[in-house]
Amino acid sequence: MEAALALAERAEQAGEVPVGAVVVKDGDIIGHGFNRVISQHDASAHAEIEALREAGQACGNYRLPGTVLYVTLEPCAMCLGAMLHARIERLVFAATDPKTGALGGAFSLPDLHAHNHVITVQGGLLADQAGAMLRSFFRQRR
Repeated sequence: MEAALALAERAEQAGEVPVGAVVVKDGDIIGHGFNRVISQHDASAHAEIEALREAGQACGNYRLPGTVLYVTLEPCAMCLGAMLHARIERLVFAATDPKTGALGGAFSLPDLHAHNHVITVQGGLLADQAGAMLRSFFRQRR
């Protein structure tokens, strides 16, 4: 999660919402990303999507079984959907997102039971640090 927080700082320095993500397999980071929505003019350029894209290239496959995705903010529905399709084994997130979080923050996408893949989820790891970074970012924007 510390690597994801460092990436969130890079996003903030670039004027993006400070969210960072890494994909880990067998203890090694195989994909990393931070929000690039503004700079890439791409609504799908969330940190998680960037990390999944890089991990897929590293593995030569869009399916990423046996991997863990660490992200500094609770994923939205788009990102959670991509993780399900990628077959991420485990997801660890820091801060909850009461506006768009799809794991209980705003709603709970896994409660629909519509997908055959289940991701093990853990929330709250380094939540104070991630939350403080996000609050500071938005305080400066207002």
